Amino acid sequence: MARAFLDTNILIYADDADAGPKRAKAQSLVLGALTNGDAVISTQVLQEYFAVVTRKLSIAAEAAQKKVEVLAALVAVTIDADHIVESIKLHRLYSLNFWDALIVHAARRAGCDRLMTEDLQSGQRIEGVEIVNPFA
Repeated sequence: MARAFLDTNILIYADDADAGPKRAKAQSLVLGALTNGDAVISTQVLQEYFAVVTRKLSIAAEAAQKKVEVLAALVAVTIDADHIVESIKLHRLYSLNFWDALIVHAARRAGCDRLMTEDLQSGQRIEGVEIVNPFA
């Protein structure tokens, strides 16, 4: 089964009332992932999600925690020291932002063929993972 990795921005747009059409698309992706089990995230994504929605979207910490508990069903990659070292290699080889390199490596480690994000160049392939901007 082909699996996709959902970047943090997908989860944030799903909760952002000001995201316009991106919100509906993001909600569809997240609901599909939770229903079909065909998408994964990492612990980094959960942390970033919580930090952003509580700070920028003013979602109460309790509500954000409940959402994190639901989204935790998608976690396939736990960040560890090896993950960080491998991500530094990607950062160096592909001139990626370090945080984006962590996401790419997590997608690769989870066996995903696609990384759903708007933060990288759509259509680009990094270490066998295709970058897909679902909002394009």
